[in-house]
Amino acid sequence: MEDVLSPLRCFGEYHNSESFKDDNVKTVTSVEQKKVEDSIQEVLSAYQQNHKLPQPALLREQHYVYLKRGLRYLSDSYECLDASRPWLCYWILHSLELLDEPVPASISSDVCTFLARCQSPTGGFAGGPGQQAHLAPTYAAVSALCIIGTEEAYNVIDRQKLLDFLYSVKQPDGSFLMHVGGEVDVRSVYCAASVASLTHIISPTLFEETPGWIARCQNWEGGLGGVPGLEAHGGYTFCGMAAMVILGKEHMLNLKSLLRWVVCRQMRFEGGFQGRCNKLVDGCYSFWQAGLLPLLHRALYTEGDSTLSQRSWMFEQQALQEYILLCCQNPAGGLLDKPGKSRDFYHTCYCLSGLAIAQHFGSRDLHHELILGKDENRLVPTHPVYNICPEKVAQALKHFHQLSVPVQREPATGTLNLP
Repeated sequence: MEDVLSPLRCFGEYHNSESFKDDNVKTVTSVEQKKVEDSIQEVLSAYQQNHKLPQPALLREQHYVYLKRGLRYLSDSYECLDASRPWLCYWILHSLELLDEPVPASISSDVCTFLARCQSPTGGFAGGPGQQAHLAPTYAAVSALCIIGTEEAYNVIDRQKLLDFLYSVKQPDGSFLMHVGGEVDVRSVYCAASVASLTHIISPTLFEETPGWIARCQNWEGGLGGVPGLEAHGGYTFCGMAAMVILGKEHMLNLKSLLRWVVCRQMRFEGGFQGRCNKLVDGCYSFWQAGLLPLLHRALYTEGDSTLSQRSWMFEQQALQEYILLCCQNPAGGLLDKPGKSRDFYHTCYCLSGLAIAQHFGSRDLHHELILGKDENRLVPTHPVYNICPEKVAQALKHFHQLSVPVQREPATGTLNLP
């Protein structure tokens, strides 16, 4: 355990020297960047005036109350997420497990009952009862059920129909539609690979051609776009890299180029990450970008890269913790994008996930921690591939690997046949 008691990285001359320089050419982007830096400077200055030691606190109790209430009640502002209800279950449950807060058995059972109603008769899960099966809520539902980790939760998943659904959206080039008749992008590949590996339903042909398609999504920047030829983006890059790790093909990517791209996404002034080149910092990329570094570290270490640190990831872990703890917490609970933004369950989940990545390094045999502030700030580690806690991943894999892979029933096409 290592407490960081040295002066905050972002205070003083270093902080001022790393502010954005527009070279006297103002653009919409430069003006917005300056506004964000000014708002963050206000937060940091206020903290410095009121605290002698750099020990920002994680508002555990406030976050717990906010999250626990969300499992039972959502305001009408969440009506726009009616097609994302399994995501709300996942975001809240994962945030609670990172905080090491147990969920009452009665609530867990109610979540299982609700997610069972979201499961489509043709396989996969929809964004809500009676809606069309979609890979994104399928990933969220399976992840939420694995977090609950009970027999009731596991039994919700119809593995045979889930495999049928995955084949119904599989494309000849190795990509996947998000839903039958829907769009293709690298998120769908990750969602498919994640749920298939967790539930042990990977058949010999399910991911044929998929690694090659993912590799074509890597562009000249080093990161991955949503489809081949698009701009590199943090969320897409994580999805592509994590899918490659699941499929054991990460070395098909240019790892050094990817490493250079992602480390350049950590903002020098703010300490958090941006999602794309020339964009603003956003708390959710605390996971989407920082979560890439454990995957890259493992892949490069496997390749025999002797330059890798054995005590830290390849980004400024303390700086990211400062950004999350000082700039992304709502005093009433919940976390947010950046100062001035509203809290929500999405940013709560991915800010906490990024904080966990920044705090923990290595495996059980080689584990170092870097905790900014007091030990009460410590979160439970998260699995960098699946973004649920490692124990729940191991438990799910053990349960489903006792079952045989379902019989392959590959459909003739992944498109919607209309009369």
